[in-house]
Amino acid sequence: MSDAQNSRPSRRHVLGGAAGLAVAAAGLPYGTAYAATAPSAAEEARRSRHAARVTITRDDWGVPHIVGETDADAVFGMMYAQAEDDFNRIEQNYLIALGRLAEAEGESAIWQDLRQRLFLDHEELKREYAKCPAWLRTLMRAWADGLNHYLATHPEVRPRVLDRFEPWMPLSFSEGSIGGDIESVQLGELEAFYGERDAPAAGGERAPAARKSTLREPTGSNGIAIAPSHTRDGHALLLINPHTSFFFRAEQHVTSREGLNAYGAATWGQFFIYQGFNAHTGWMHTTSGVDNIDEFAETIVPGAGGARSYRYGDALRPVTARKVALSVRTAEGGQEERVFTTYATHHGPVVREADGKWIACALMNRPVEALKQSFLRTTTRDYKQYVKVAGLKANSSNNTLFADSKGDIAFLMPQFMPKRDDRFDYLEPVDGSDPATDWHGLHSLDSMPRAVNPESGWAFNTNNWPWTAAGPDSPDQDDYPRYFDRFGENPRGPQAIRVLTARDDFTPQTLIDAAFDPYLTAFARLLPGLVDAWDRLPGHDRQKVRLAGPVRLLRGWDHRWSAESPATSVAVFWGEDMWALTSEAAEEAGMSVWDYIADRATDEQRLGALDTAVRRLRRDFGGWRVPWGEINRYQRNDGAIVQEFSDAKPSIPVPFTSARWGSLASFGAKAYPGTKRYYGTSGNSFVAVVEFGPRLRAWAVTAGGVSGDPDSPHFDDQAERYAKGDLRAVYFHPDELEGHVERTYRPGA
Repeated sequence: MSDAQNSRPSRRHVLGGAAGLAVAAAGLPYGTAYAATAPSAAEEARRSRHAARVTITRDDWGVPHIVGETDADAVFGMMYAQAEDDFNRIEQNYLIALGRLAEAEGESAIWQDLRQRLFLDHEELKREYAKCPAWLRTLMRAWADGLNHYLATHPEVRPRVLDRFEPWMPLSFSEGSIGGDIESVQLGELEAFYGERDAPAAGGERAPAARKSTLREPTGSNGIAIAPSHTRDGHALLLINPHTSFFFRAEQHVTSREGLNAYGAATWGQFFIYQGFNAHTGWMHTTSGVDNIDEFAETIVPGAGGARSYRYGDALRPVTARKVALSVRTAEGGQEERVFTTYATHHGPVVREADGKWIACALMNRPVEALKQSFLRTTTRDYKQYVKVAGLKANSSNNTLFADSKGDIAFLMPQFMPKRDDRFDYLEPVDGSDPATDWHGLHSLDSMPRAVNPESGWAFNTNNWPWTAAGPDSPDQDDYPRYFDRFGENPRGPQAIRVLTARDDFTPQTLIDAAFDPYLTAFARLLPGLVDAWDRLPGHDRQKVRLAGPVRLLRGWDHRWSAESPATSVAVFWGEDMWALTSEAAEEAGMSVWDYIADRATDEQRLGALDTAVRRLRRDFGGWRVPWGEINRYQRNDGAIVQEFSDAKPSIPVPFTSARWGSLASFGAKAYPGTKRYYGTSGNSFVAVVEFGPRLRAWAVTAGGVSGDPDSPHFDDQAERYAKGDLRAVYFHPDELEGHVERTYRPGA
């Protein structure tokens, strides 16, 4: 029997519906489902005490301002308010994080669930919870109480699976970044190794999966910190500009009598403000380009009785085998159990096979430290305290732009950074049998690239490399191993430098203006090659005649987006077609697609892409001179997590483009089945600017609004402001909230 066949799942039917199922047989690993239990008298009394000590005030934008006597009370109220606004997204996030999505969605989610369970063992998380410090357990218990209190007081809400939340569950979703590091594991390759498709045993061969530079919307964020020396009023400024899938985070203000006072965006289901500020400090996270997720190619040696070992130096070590049980919703609505035998080495779980080797994946798996760091940084009062919390080294995916009321600013990189031998290329699987390829502890914070109070007066990140983060005061690439960056530059980097060097007297409004500056650096670089290609055509050439109008339009364009601009439409359609033509060649050349289009694209490709773009515009919109706002639209029809779009339903124009073209304000949009217009699903989401003066001031906008309920007035009351970049005043101080109160109540009242 081959290894792949030996790892195929067994099947077992489990009685019952999608929630509250009992484990079918004793002795299996952590259960396929969890029995719903009635709350104890002690729990009900605890929830009542929390509710009596929490006040939720909704402002005129629907933003909840939660006040609790203790931090735990505030967490209780925070989760209750989140559930009011969008329980569906909370449950979805935890179905994913817990590896239980297949209980709701069936076969399509099996491999996503298995991927989670390779790294997160529920029983181990329960043991970790039991060992947590008392203060953290108290917060986690309040988290569960807040959600369970919401369900108890809203019997009309019918969870798909999770009808009860347990205090250990936040350890499965402890950092806040979208998807997290686990999503680097490719599901198709995981299925080939552990699934029913034939995959070779150790010693066989399988072609590696292709990884092409297809036209995927850039994900990530922008962050900018400006020192007092470069502001008009001598106060540090911070831009918070995450680029996420829309409606992914809740805008909240959470305070307690114990000193908690945090405002910003919390990922649905988490009890900490992920991107935001308190009265003294502000933190903006951007997706980092560090390489701290590595693959190790293991040499497997079969043994007696089906046992396996792997080579490590001159020795053989046993491969760890563990059974993982999943529950899967059937077409009839019941549950079927699948049991997988999974494998791991000291490097991590085995996730695929390539060239006869088993590939183990190493990544950060420190849920307790991550949860501590995520919450504690929201309570810091200055840079010194923030860095002390960062010493937990449990942030693996986020760069941070920081500012505080003392005038300190900083650009920091993820603190979970393994030390490695820079002789090896960790972007490819390294030889797991060679001890020299192992991780050798973690970098100290002082040994990592950063920019603290740079003389340039500003720091930024646009998911680009760290080597330009503070202009001339940036870290020097030559001083660091190459694994500190795998993204390189992107068109937003030069655009950020362009707007940051344009003045040294920033105000909150001019920082907002910079965040929505319409200049598209990619097209400023790429379009001259197209114009030159057209100029080189003979005067009588049919293509020259045919494209004369579009080229004239692009030649005279100032490379700035606007809703009224037909040049933006032509440029975007041309750029998309150029991307499709050149991405594979760019991948093979080891270049970014932008560099390839600028430096290696042929005249034939450039002009052919423009012909295609013009044809597409004529076909879909009746002509090629189409204002960009007629194409690029914001639409939200219902509260579904995956939106369906229609050209026949109302929508509003959005002037800014995809971040791919250098726009700091990002709107990731495309056409969908049945539509000609482009509809956005990602990009600018929660956007804020904060001024750290003697009295903090802030402005913000949330895509659409704070509620996921289409019947709520706050479902889309911010949509027009969002599209215009018109940030509203944040009611951070109690006197600012006065006169803007929609209602005040206690949880469950």
